[in-house]
Amino acid sequence: MSKRVRRTGRWNGVVLSMALLAMTPAVWAAPSATAASTAVGGYELPSAALQAVVDQPRAPGLFLSPQRDLAAMLQMPPLPSIEVVAQPELKLAGRRINPRTFSDSRFSYGAKLWLMGINDGKERQITGLPSALSVASLAWSPDQKWLAFNQVDPASGANELWLVDVANASARRLRGELNTVLGDGYQWLPDSRGLLVMSRLGNAGSPPSREVAPTGPAVQQTSEGSGVVSIRTYQDLLKNEADARLFDYYATSQPTEIGLDGQARVVGAAGVYLDLSLSPDGGYLLSQRVQRPYSYVVPVGSFPRRIDVLDRAGKLVHTVATRPLVEGLPTGNDAEVTGVRDISWRADTPATLVWAEAQDGGDPNREASIRDAVLMQAAPFDRPPVTLARLGSRYAGITWARGDLALLNESWWKTRRTKTWLIAPDEAATDPKLLFDRDAQDRYSDPGKPGTLRDDNGRSLLQTSADGNSIYFYGAGASAEGDRPFLDRYELATGKTTRLFHSQAPTYSVPIALLGADAASLLFTRESPEQPANYFVQPLGDAAAAPRALTTFAHPLPQLRGVSKEQIRYKRKDGVDLTATLLLPPGYDPKRDGPRPLLMWAYPGEYKSAAAASQVTGSPYLFNAVSYWGPQAFLAKGYAVLASPTMPIIGEGDKEPNDTYLEQLVSNAQAAVDEVVRRGVTDRDHIAIGGHSYGAFMTANLLAHSRLFKAGIARSGAYNRTLTPFGFQAEERNYWQAQDTYLKMSPFNYAGNIKDPILFIHGVDDNNSGTFPMQSERMFAAVKGLGGTSRLVMLPNESHAYRARESIMTMLAESERWLEQTIGKGERIGRQAGR
Repeated sequence: MSKRVRRTGRWNGVVLSMALLAMTPAVWAAPSATAASTAVGGYELPSAALQAVVDQPRAPGLFLSPQRDLAAMLQMPPLPSIEVVAQPELKLAGRRINPRTFSDSRFSYGAKLWLMGINDGKERQITGLPSALSVASLAWSPDQKWLAFNQVDPASGANELWLVDVANASARRLRGELNTVLGDGYQWLPDSRGLLVMSRLGNAGSPPSREVAPTGPAVQQTSEGSGVVSIRTYQDLLKNEADARLFDYYATSQPTEIGLDGQARVVGAAGVYLDLSLSPDGGYLLSQRVQRPYSYVVPVGSFPRRIDVLDRAGKLVHTVATRPLVEGLPTGNDAEVTGVRDISWRADTPATLVWAEAQDGGDPNREASIRDAVLMQAAPFDRPPVTLARLGSRYAGITWARGDLALLNESWWKTRRTKTWLIAPDEAATDPKLLFDRDAQDRYSDPGKPGTLRDDNGRSLLQTSADGNSIYFYGAGASAEGDRPFLDRYELATGKTTRLFHSQAPTYSVPIALLGADAASLLFTRESPEQPANYFVQPLGDAAAAPRALTTFAHPLPQLRGVSKEQIRYKRKDGVDLTATLLLPPGYDPKRDGPRPLLMWAYPGEYKSAAAASQVTGSPYLFNAVSYWGPQAFLAKGYAVLASPTMPIIGEGDKEPNDTYLEQLVSNAQAAVDEVVRRGVTDRDHIAIGGHSYGAFMTANLLAHSRLFKAGIARSGAYNRTLTPFGFQAEERNYWQAQDTYLKMSPFNYAGNIKDPILFIHGVDDNNSGTFPMQSERMFAAVKGLGGTSRLVMLPNESHAYRARESIMTMLAESERWLEQTIGKGERIGRQAGR
């Protein structure tokens, strides 16, 4: 499998005149000499301190080999330019496609690739790589002799498959003309002698034109009796038949088997494949091909599909199911499609299919003791499937080991319950054993995720101890002292748990993988507030043995060494415990230097219990990473920062969290403001609130329903919930079921109450469900029309997360200027405006 290399107007102590307030935002908020300068073409640059945050070097990624004694190291380059981000892009069937490369549209690729030994830490450079390396994904061969990677070059239009000979550390091009619109486009054969690739059609001709006279209207129809379904708001959908033909042109691929010598053999028919995966023994292919009719209201994942088993030559062996178009599901986040879903190969057998089928019509509102059935069918697929499990909630996947051992998960979103069963898939007489039954939001009780290891066929299986009697769990280790990641060994017969590794203060360590056939050592990362994460190897069972460093990544922003970080805890007025991370710029002491302006940045979360909402999140020992995406960047300008203050919205029992969203949101914010003021870090006249996406929605609501903040920064949010009528975030009711809640939660309806300045930033090409660019445009118009103070910045060619260097620089320049003009510069408050 491959890995994709895939956040009343007192301003600054000066009273604004009515004439100034009457000006348009583009005039009154023109760049100042102290904040930012305008670059060529209208993009802006923030101050030099913030530019350095954007351009800081990134640590490379580590991709461990199957035998875990070697790693591929991949370095990402600086941010792409707007010229790269503005390249042609098609928006079809919920996908974004680069028509030059026949790939998904993306702009960041690995620019440097090398090998590193885990046993000795020695690095080996690879010869023969493309001169302009741009790695989209990479995959180790099961035998570890080869490393495949996808080279995508938007400038030339190349979309190629390359191979690295690991023994010689040399690279060569294996295949061009890949199609990666709907996936990585390649996978290793289990015997490591070649790869199955999705090739571009060689005889497809020119793409069909959208610029043709229409043959008729685009028509959709529904009828009475279809039942109530929820249809989320999606972007980039097909609009007409011309779009459908264009989608077919770019998404259609030809499966092809490529040997290591480059010899090619066509496998089956060309088509639009959502998935085509080899069985563990390599004898069969599981095919999921898109069928007509297409839809104008849902993306390609909901289009009709045929699910077939093919032989190695691509000939039909067995049809598993034909799934119809799914235009909406029953109301509720536990709703599912009917029929075959979540189908895959069982990883520990040669060729056995496993899938789930809803037993309640996919409708969580129906009374049912059994919600899902899990079925299996083995090659040659001439016998009916057998039922592996019947579940009281929704199937959530299986981690396989062997015929007498697997872990099956199920969950129910409505109650936030999750269960893990120990099963013997080949032993029908053996009853499943309930391993965990817990509140999924209870982080303190989380046992972690099971450890896995790749077998000789490249399949991921449960990692067992040498005697086969134990398995391993990797966990975040949430606790009242903060997160302390761990590694446990679990004895299958007795249920006894032994802790093998536990992060210890004053550092933060994360176990990555057990090493060696005897699992005698551990690969982990370790960081501290002043040191970025680096990789280490630690012998297990020898407490006196010092860990061996594999990497020595340096501090990316040494000028910000000395940032102070504290995990603070405080209470909401109803007694709910809250947590936040308070960060102060280097050299700043509130007691000595007095209060400073503070930026608070948050994102609300829904909970079903106050106990879960009150749990501590994060760790005081994490590296003080200063990213351009979050609020930490403004530490470089001297601001105090309150990062990720918990904003729980709680609905215990049968209560819905969002029915009291506003009351709880304001109470959360009030508690956070009270705490930072009590600590002397800031005062009540110099606090700004900000957030991205649902955090932007939160920001607008806090300014509409409180006067706790003197300014807001809202990026890529949604503000009118009637435009997302079939649910949003964790809200599962539709607008017609909870009309009052939708209306009360929409800050658009209270735009006239926003008396403090708010900055809106949004990507023109936002592809996130619900956060249409229109949301910010109409919210800004409402604030402006009702006499409020606001500014709207629409970033060209940007999606929900901004990608171009020019866009990021402009985002920071706009935010920097906004903070300076509303809460003042990042310096002692007594100095603001000559005080």
